[in-house]
Amino acid sequence: MATIEKQAQGEAGKEEMGSSKQPLQKMFNRIPGRYDFLNRLMTMGLDQGWRKKAAACIIEERPRKVLDLGTGTGDMALYLAAKIPDAEVTGYDFSAPMLNVAKKKAERKKINNVIFVEGDAADILFKDDSFDIVAVSFAFRNMIYKNRNNHLYIKEIFRILKPGGKLICLESGQPQGRFVRFLFHKYMKFVPGGIAKCLSGYKEAYFYLSNSVMNFYYRDFLLTFLQNHGFHPVKYHPMFFGVVAITIARKPCVVY
Repeated sequence: MATIEKQAQGEAGKEEMGSSKQPLQKMFNRIPGRYDFLNRLMTMGLDQGWRKKAAACIIEERPRKVLDLGTGTGDMALYLAAKIPDAEVTGYDFSAPMLNVAKKKAERKKINNVIFVEGDAADILFKDDSFDIVAVSFAFRNMIYKNRNNHLYIKEIFRILKPGGKLICLESGQPQGRFVRFLFHKYMKFVPGGIAKCLSGYKEAYFYLSNSVMNFYYRDFLLTFLQNHGFHPVKYHPMFFGVVAITIARKPCVVY
């Protein structure tokens, strides 16, 4: 793991590009101690099962080096490190307070094959072709939805993946059925904002999250977006009536 840490620290002096001051960064910096609880509450605990299904897709690839991009408090990174003890897992996020929570979890669980690195996803602090897998759990939407710099994030993910490596993304989706979509949007419109108002004291950011989930891109847009940035093939696996989905995008072994 020292090799990964040295590489990240050695390149930490890069000039930041893209939108390093993200709209949600202030919120994430304010609520690290309540973040996990709010996630469990808003998803009624279902997010943990969804993460495990995405993790299963990663584990079956038998990766040696995994980057959990937008790791937050480290749930996915820690789960993968525990399940693949011979892998090097890196959790990467722009929020130092969130990463501090992740580091404490790793110490408490005595997981030694994971490190946590602070940085901007628009300018990832690793060399080309560094990782077998890049995992993103409920952070992909914040990178690409109505973001004028969304191409920077995708180019960086593509750059740091090894040829043949995969982006495995767990994110909210748009149910195909009108009735299910109607119920889902009603839930997202009223529940997260109400919870945030009562518990987090930062309701504006949660209203943004609700709005971005309700208006996030449909399957066809995501497939085309990833293909246009060099990924092939791209597969989309909806779950829970389409409320969430796992997208798997492969970087070709030969890149032209």
